Amino acid sequence: MRSWTVLVALAASTFLYVTIETLPIGLLPEIAANLGTTTEAVGLLVTAYGLMVVAATIPLTLLTHRWRRRRLLVTLLLAATAATALSALAPNYPALLAGRVVTALSQALFWAVVTPAAAGMFRPAVRGRAISILYGGSSVGPLLGVPAGTWLGQQFGWRVPFLVIAGLGLAISAVIVTLMPDQPPGSSDTERGSAPDARGYHNLVVLVAVMVTGGFTAFTCISPFLTEASGLSGPAVGAVLLARGVAGLLGVIAAGFVPARHTGRAMTVVIGVQAVALGTQWAGSAIPAISIAAVAAAGFALSAMTAILAVRVLELAPGRTDTAAAGSSTAFNVGITAGALIGSQVLAGGSVRVSALLGAGITVVALAVSLRGNERSTVSIGSAPH
Repeated sequence: MRSWTVLVALAASTFLYVTIETLPIGLLPEIAANLGTTTEAVGLLVTAYGLMVVAATIPLTLLTHRWRRRRLLVTLLLAATAATALSALAPNYPALLAGRVVTALSQALFWAVVTPAAAGMFRPAVRGRAISILYGGSSVGPLLGVPAGTWLGQQFGWRVPFLVIAGLGLAISAVIVTLMPDQPPGSSDTERGSAPDARGYHNLVVLVAVMVTGGFTAFTCISPFLTEASGLSGPAVGAVLLARGVAGLLGVIAAGFVPARHTGRAMTVVIGVQAVALGTQWAGSAIPAISIAAVAAAGFALSAMTAILAVRVLELAPGRTDTAAAGSSTAFNVGITAGALIGSQVLAGGSVRVSALLGAGITVVALAVSLRGNERSTVSIGSAPH
């Protein structure tokens, strides 16, 4: 029971980080007006945050690999909590930016550490389900955390949701420092891959980066796509995004039931689902019901992939799992950045419908990489001595 309580706290911390990262998006006008800057400058708070995570994840993981996980996780959460509180009190834009940089550095290392730490508390038979719960928190962030934070900021001022998040961080830290086992480095079987495979891991990193690029190429353009290509109203777009969020949460839950020995095939399946969903979104763009269903299916696939990826990394890591998780996290964030850049170019070109087709095409490349990886694994198993 103690381990499950800690797992819930860790899931809450994934919720916290996802909410912190994207919260400024819903409060651009409020922050800009209060600090005397532009909405474009405030938008850079999110872009710079993502780039900082990409750049810092692997170096910070290598620098801290000798730390005990409980100590490291608590330190990261307290750093994020303090930086978020300072952000709420920032008198000007540079102070707010500084707080965001500290939080981004904390998040960069957090994603590399949290999966092995959480999995290490459970026996192998239930680790998949535990990781599903862990990543359920990150799925609830966009679904509830960001909308709730946006509403709080609009009603009571943009600083209030930052203070609320800081309070949540303190509570989570207290639970972890009190209940999480304090295991020394090297004491858990999750610190090394259970079936190390350098080629398989590198293949995984590539397909994740490509799949996420495809998904975010389409998602970056989702609002104008739904209004211009599918003819939906502004309020209806919000409902579609909510449906996508719910589908994503269901995807994470479904991933928890995938047996460890089938994660490679499951990864191929969810990539295929995203490719079909984005292709359907493009082909059926004129029919709102088809567009909505396709957007939800794409959300299901991308979120399911994150949970399957975490389990897959614990299996294939050629060395330390935290370093391998840092690599996969970096690949994921590279995909987000690349997809956003491609999507923004599509928007600038004025043909939003193309975004879904382009996203589908990029995802097909990821599918080919995954199929090739599965074929190589099958050949390796078949040729192994018996």
